[in-house]
Amino acid sequence: MSRRNSLALFLLFCPGIALAAGPGPCLTADEAARMTNKDVCVSAHVYDVVELPDGTRYLDVCPPDTPDDKCRFTLVSLWEDHGDVGELTRYRDMDVHVRGIVQSMHGRAGVLVSHARQFYGGPPKFRPNKRLVKGFAGDQSKTAIRDPNLRSQGGGRAFMNSNDREILPKK
Repeated sequence: MSRRNSLALFLLFCPGIALAAGPGPCLTADEAARMTNKDVCVSAHVYDVVELPDGTRYLDVCPPDTPDDKCRFTLVSLWEDHGDVGELTRYRDMDVHVRGIVQSMHGRAGVLVSHARQFYGGPPKFRPNKRLVKGFAGDQSKTAIRDPNLRSQGGGRAFMNSNDREILPKK
């Protein structure tokens, strides 16, 4: 067996070694602002932490001399994630690396910080789609999705309904 074939077989049976390069480097806030709907690592300096009356917290990553309308990126943490994210004031005047999905937020781009592990390269908190899990609990035996194709007798499947009879023309 040639050396090239043995290398190909080795990489075929050990794919973890071929993919061990890891994720790319963190992007700056300006670069991340152009990566909407992408899961990226953002490297930024937190100048201030601002908390609104409703509990929403913003990590201000724009320099103080930048006007608010010129700031194109932000990090946001919602009140319902307060327990999972923890105290954010400890990140004031620090350089941080945050992983998350860049979203469009009121005219600027931003990352929703929903869990503290995002500061260490981990994924955001999983949020199930509320429309899909309506009326579903884990201890039930029924499916989470109301699909007419999963019902017995196919109730509601008009294209396969046995009650629909087409009258054929006589020859």
